[in-house]
Amino acid sequence: MRTATTIEAAGGESWSEQADFVVEAEKLGLDICWVAEAWGSDAPSALGFYAARTDRMLLGSAVMQVGTRTPVALAQTAITLSNLSGGRFVLGLGPSGPQVMEGLHGVPFARPLARVRETVEIVRQAMEGAKISYSGSEFRIPLPGGDARPMRLSLRAEHRIPVYLAALSPAMLRLTGQVADGWLGTSFVPEGAAEAYFAPLDEGLARSGRSRADVDVCQGAEVSFAPDEEALSAMVAGRKKELAFSLGGMGSASTNFYNQAYSRQGWAEVAADVRERWQAGDRDGAVRLVTDEMVLATTLIGTEDMVRQRLRVWRDAGVDTVRLYPAGDTLDARLATLGRAIELVREVGGAP
Repeated sequence: MRTATTIEAAGGESWSEQADFVVEAEKLGLDICWVAEAWGSDAPSALGFYAARTDRMLLGSAVMQVGTRTPVALAQTAITLSNLSGGRFVLGLGPSGPQVMEGLHGVPFARPLARVRETVEIVRQAMEGAKISYSGSEFRIPLPGGDARPMRLSLRAEHRIPVYLAALSPAMLRLTGQVADGWLGTSFVPEGAAEAYFAPLDEGLARSGRSRADVDVCQGAEVSFAPDEEALSAMVAGRKKELAFSLGGMGSASTNFYNQAYSRQGWAEVAADVRERWQAGDRDGAVRLVTDEMVLATTLIGTEDMVRQRLRVWRDAGVDTVRLYPAGDTLDARLATLGRAIELVREVGGAP
């Protein structure tokens, strides 16, 4: 298994400290550093900076939100980052959700599946250096009705650029299997993943004549090491509010992909109750509904032996790349946690 992490360039710390984290993570042997966008800093600016500070590690966008940039602008960004990093860039794309797309960017969220599919097709057309000509339900290039003619980018991709998709819903997972080089997943419970995640992913792979070996399964979770049971109980209790927010506060009043993902993995009743209380303003009540089992099932929190065992379960479930979110109140603490976790992944999954 390979190792990765995801950061936000302005994730509550100084910009220089986050850059130091990336540099030191490479020295620890991390394989991939993904940079999130969400509703904070943009990903490409930070990725260009990190490319100048690193030498070996792959750098990816996790994710650039489809619909906030044109597909050709995404291709230009991807080619630029790939060329300047010597082929170390990985393009991670995702549909985001209605609150961010409509509430922040003012663009429609409707038909995300078609928008993502067409974006990937146009991006790859641009990367191949062809004249860009596309007629779909979401995008038409050149825009009809005028004097425009198909154009090609003057910039050429010097390296192959893998495309990963962030997917939680069955439909988006099928699309990932059909068109993507990798799957960026979250809210992952290996015991329930076969039906909730891998069945639609495999269906998409079969449609495109591919197998699981043709897609990198990249799953993420917080990692934290507890010295004893008392410390572990405190850690679990501290994570319940974060999980309650994911189940109740992410997305919009009608759409929460995280809630749906947990529901498909055996917690439908609890997930619905948490959301109902959160939406009603009873945040404390929502947090109390989250169980220890839910936290431990979707994280890599525990004693070192517990984390080692969970990594074995992840490996056996089909995870190729473990995306680690290391806990810690300081830079040194986060790096220490990350270093220990990387060693365990190598022990369990073998060096890449």
